[in-house]
Amino acid sequence: MNELAWRTWAEQMATGLVLVDAELRLRWVNPALTEWLELGLRSPLGQPLGVLLGDDGAVAQAARVLTEQRPAQWRGVSLPAASGRQLSADIAVQPFDDGLLLEVHALAEPVESSSPLSATLRGFAHEVKNPLAGLRGAAQLLQRRVDSDDLRALAGLIIDEADRLGVLANRLLHHDGAPQLGPVNIHRLLERLCDLLQAEPAPPRLCHDYDPSVPDLMGDADRLQQLLLNLARNAMEAGAQTLTLRTRIEHGLRVGERMLRMALRVDVIDDGAGVPAALRDSLFQPLVSGRADGTGLGLALSREIAHEHGGELRCASRPGHTVFSLYLPLERAHD
Repeated sequence: MNELAWRTWAEQMATGLVLVDAELRLRWVNPALTEWLELGLRSPLGQPLGVLLGDDGAVAQAARVLTEQRPAQWRGVSLPAASGRQLSADIAVQPFDDGLLLEVHALAEPVESSSPLSATLRGFAHEVKNPLAGLRGAAQLLQRRVDSDDLRALAGLIIDEADRLGVLANRLLHHDGAPQLGPVNIHRLLERLCDLLQAEPAPPRLCHDYDPSVPDLMGDADRLQQLLLNLARNAMEAGAQTLTLRTRIEHGLRVGERMLRMALRVDVIDDGAGVPAALRDSLFQPLVSGRADGTGLGLALSREIAHEHGGELRCASRPGHTVFSLYLPLERAHD
């Protein structure tokens, strides 16, 4: 197998692969490992192996393999993700082409009973329930007293949103972490999103670019609606004047360690100021915000919702053009 054919094959692997040179510097990292370590657009090529391993002892073991030219197996190695999480993997190391080839086999992450994000969200849910009840009651009174059909429709929108947020708050408070799955028409969610945005004091110009062939997917409509609303509100807070909502079908998409035969891509595109360069590597972490009055929970929650659905949330940004892309499986994923 020539080098081009080998690279093509290796880039399709779900297993993480790394090539290092004789100086233990990174020559090549395949997409599976880049996704798993959440490196995003950052390229680690040319950097020391310790950037990936994050441990001087592991680097010393790699140097020994290179010197002795004998393969080795490392069990339960802790690897740092770009988000700050510690991931666990078994690693097979062997001499390869004057350097080393590392095969990184991801281990299942332990389920935490109470992550910092979940604890923060439960606290928020507790605080928000009473104001939501008051908001809903006021909207009901308004709906009964006004004569305008438009005002009654807006009051109904407030009631529906209060109910939806109440359901989300109850799920967080009662630890019902599993999404409530059912058939979801993504275009109906996007049209609902447009209705909500049009009710804003200064709504953006809305453009649609839908693929009518997109089928229904299995998902939690309330949580996906919240995800889309978070993305749209972030765009407006970044000064967006125009918001474009686009849907497409993707084939052969890699999401983490899995390859999806068919996936839905939802793009939320805005012409705002863009993501500050200092925040791009930590954009989806809890409590990270580009605004002084921001909570930093919206994007962290949005990515968590995407992961709950077996999907991913990605961002590409430059001033005047930011794209948040939500990827969701349209059929059972396979390794």
